[in-house]
Amino acid sequence: MNTTIALLVAIIVAWSLAYRRAPLWLWAASAVIGFAAMLLVGAISTALVVLAGLSALILCACNLSDVRRRLLSDPIYRLFVRLLPPMSDTEREALEAGTVWWDAELFAGRPEWQRLLDAPAPRLKEHEQAFIDGPLRELCELIDDWHINHERRDLPPEIWQILKDKGFFGMIIDEAHGGLGFSAQAQSDVVSMLSTRSLSVAVTVMVPNSLGPGELLHRFGTEAQKDHYLPRLARGEEIPAFGLTGPYAGSDAASMRDTGIVCRDIYAGEEVLGIRLNWEKRYITLGPVATVLGLAFKLYDPDHLLSDEEDRGITLALIPTDCAGVEIGRRHYPAGQVFQNGPNSGTDVFVPLDFIIGGEEGIGRGWSMLMTCLAAGRAISLPALGTAAAKFAAHTTSAYAQIRKQFNISIGRMEGVEEAIARIAGQAYVLEAARQLTNSALDSGEQPSVISAILKLEATERMRQSINDAMDVHSGKGICNGPNNLLFNGYAGIPIAITVEGANILTRSLIIFAQGSIRCHPWLLKEMRAAQNEDTASGRAQFDTALCGHIAFTLGNAAGALLHNLTGARFVPAPAPSRVSHRTHNWYRHLGRASQNFALLADVTLLLLGGAVKRKQRITARFADALGELYLMSAALKRFEDDGRPAGDLPFVKWAIVNGLHRIQDAFEAILQNYTSRPVSWLMRLIIFPLGRRFEPVRDQLEHEMVRAILVPGEVRDRLTRGVFVPQAAHEPLRVLEDTFVDAARADGVWARMREGEKSGRIARGYGPQYYAGAVLAGVITSDDEAFIIDYEAAVRRVIDVDDFAADSFANATTLQ
Repeated sequence: MNTTIALLVAIIVAWSLAYRRAPLWLWAASAVIGFAAMLLVGAISTALVVLAGLSALILCACNLSDVRRRLLSDPIYRLFVRLLPPMSDTEREALEAGTVWWDAELFAGRPEWQRLLDAPAPRLKEHEQAFIDGPLRELCELIDDWHINHERRDLPPEIWQILKDKGFFGMIIDEAHGGLGFSAQAQSDVVSMLSTRSLSVAVTVMVPNSLGPGELLHRFGTEAQKDHYLPRLARGEEIPAFGLTGPYAGSDAASMRDTGIVCRDIYAGEEVLGIRLNWEKRYITLGPVATVLGLAFKLYDPDHLLSDEEDRGITLALIPTDCAGVEIGRRHYPAGQVFQNGPNSGTDVFVPLDFIIGGEEGIGRGWSMLMTCLAAGRAISLPALGTAAAKFAAHTTSAYAQIRKQFNISIGRMEGVEEAIARIAGQAYVLEAARQLTNSALDSGEQPSVISAILKLEATERMRQSINDAMDVHSGKGICNGPNNLLFNGYAGIPIAITVEGANILTRSLIIFAQGSIRCHPWLLKEMRAAQNEDTASGRAQFDTALCGHIAFTLGNAAGALLHNLTGARFVPAPAPSRVSHRTHNWYRHLGRASQNFALLADVTLLLLGGAVKRKQRITARFADALGELYLMSAALKRFEDDGRPAGDLPFVKWAIVNGLHRIQDAFEAILQNYTSRPVSWLMRLIIFPLGRRFEPVRDQLEHEMVRAILVPGEVRDRLTRGVFVPQAAHEPLRVLEDTFVDAARADGVWARMREGEKSGRIARGYGPQYYAGAVLAGVITSDDEAFIIDYEAAVRRVIDVDDFAADSFANATTLQ
């Protein structure tokens, strides 16, 4: 009996130490105390006593740094150095760009909820709100997307002028240099609303305010460069573009063939030290109309005019497009969208050294500059566009599904259609939540590179699913293109957002987990830096410290994961009940549990695969899926608090949690199924799924609640789709749809009375003006009802009608040449 009790006590103590990530000295002290207690109590198995004594001896020895390093950390250090995969300069700079924020909490396995809840709720400054209510809405009223894309194939001159005059190109530029100086939230709101009106206009505004000359100059430009260019960019006197991608180098910038050679030549009538550039770029948005081109190239100094180093690395420069040798190519036609996009090239273009962004100090820092800007910029524009598309799909599809009737019921009340609308609504809620949370982080000074990749991926992928679902619901209305089609142009443009700023396949399979596992892990980056330390002695000491912390971290996650998976997350730390709604309190526990499982599985996977993890891209993609869901669930819970805990939004929050937990479970299962080591897979399955897979998919009843809430006008639908621009002009298709939707409830009431009249025999079954007149005579409806229902049916016809064209309009259509 004493042996059994002693063994149980030893297991509990060891588990407690592991769970609390106790330092090594505390393990040693506990082992010594346990060994002494066994000797004093007696009547304990000799084998157990010997085992306890050996454990105490080993742990005490490990507390001696020289012994520990000789027996443990130094051998692991040598193995680590040998297995650490080589890292290119571009990989290193991408890895070190930006900051870590809430992603680090999720990676650590024990999120500090206070950090999330303390993030400021999204708030616009007075002048930002005034811009949205004034110039932005005025611009949106003027936009005719069909005219832009199918008749002019460019923005009309008056739209271009408004963009310049009202400062749309200068949102990112500070007020001191003539810009609007908008917050990330304001920039995102502007792009989001524009995206619900015209993709081409939105992209035209996005580029100058995203990764490009404006942001690069703000962060890295010399004072002279800022003073010259920023006011001109803010006023639209200069149109910027940025050239990075070429025929042979997209995401792999190291393969770039564009070069600059340091040399002396004549510029503006004087001999100066400068660069002779040769390049070929494509897919350059605003390139065909740009007056100044931000250019990425590899700089070489073969004559050592600057230093003894010949290869000076990737560098960025600002090139006026009227320089001799610059050639602006013909336009691209990306996915049928007509925002200005095209190739350009340069042959023996000579510019002075001070055209380099940052001057001579900017030489070789180009990739670092780009990655730093991308860490923030990627989190604003494309997520705003993707979120806007999901909200627009929710806005239009909820209205159309209520108005459109088949079999005498609104199609939105059919379960098959309801399933699609629920997905749209759920995606719209979580994407808006993530957009707001990320903007809050940006405006607080963070540059969350991993989160920006997550948000770009999730926003554009969920945009694709939402628009596809919306097209299914609209059916024939969705596929017949024309001025009255609200969805097709957005549907056609989906691949653009999927492709740019890091193609989604690459982002999902390589960037998010590969970068996140190093940047967000509390110990891995420290171990890597120690292994790369040129001072070997110092590196080994640093590695020893990091290794001890890493072991405690992994043991803690294993102990915590097993406990929480066995107990259904009952003991997972959660926010104080006073800080969050009691309706959501338990969801924080389940999210914390999933985070700890993620942290443990990530650690074990990295240990198992080592440097080969870069080649196991299906596994890293599934980790990206799980991390994305963790972030989106966090954002949904935060949004619910920021919005004041509206009861009507609870179904959408629940959808985010239930759907997210189930998808994470699927990702974990897929990872374990593809482990190369079956014993490790079995052990991890025992810890993560000790009671089997417990999270179910979203239930039908929950989706039913979500859809019922948005099939009627009201606060729930308004919150879900806030930021969607609805024009005021009565002839606009979206205005017709919205007004008809608002009238649908009254129309249903009128029809219900007429159905009752038919059942009672007061009127015969029928339809049309004569039928309504008969219903008035029979006293079933009033004359006001009659006038209303005739107008309403005409409006419904406008909603459901599709565009048609004369046959010769196709024969005479302009051909692109």
